Amino acid sequence: MGTLFSKIEKTLEPIFDGLPPLPKDATNWLVKAWPIIALVAGVLQLLAAWSLWHVGHLVNSLVNYSNALAQVYGTGGTINHLGFFYWLGLITLAVDGFILLLAYPGLKARSQAGWNFLFLGALVNVLYGVFSAFDSTYGGVSKLVFTLIGSAIGFYFLFQVRSYYTGKKASKKQAQRLYRPKLALTNIFILLMFARG
Repeated sequence: MGTLFSKIEKTLEPIFDGLPPLPKDATNWLVKAWPIIALVAGVLQLLAAWSLWHVGHLVNSLVNYSNALAQVYGTGGTINHLGFFYWLGLITLAVDGFILLLAYPGLKARSQAGWNFLFLGALVNVLYGVFSAFDSTYGGVSKLVFTLIGSAIGFYFLFQVRSYYTGKKASKKQAQRLYRPKLALTNIFILLMFARG
């Protein structure tokens, strides 16, 4: 993908290397299930985006009708249309669904391209979370925090199975990781600071 993509991946890799590993059985299950999860989630996200597109237009039509009635009866109150962040969220949902569908063949073949598409989808979600922090109606700092937490969990799972898709054996450091709570908390803090700034 691009050099920026590689830089972000290389920046996040050491952060997640210090976290406790998943059990081998869980990692194997995740690698086997991920293609199916990507396919189903991709289709569902595209269907949801299509439905929400129609719902958004219906809501805006009802808003126009309500505002026209308010003007006729002189109540003076108006209702706002669905805003920029609704449509941005809808586009993000569709793009993420499309990325998941693109990831399916690579995940099934256990190629790095499949993993890269999942990583790209996770980055799209982080970017949307950063943008939605500026939405005064439904966004804000709390939505950003929850997006970062969800993305951190997603990145954790991605980096746990990365070696299955890159063809690289786990390094000695990765193979001998020990759970160190202080280091794990430090890594999570670094991740949150990286995503924030």
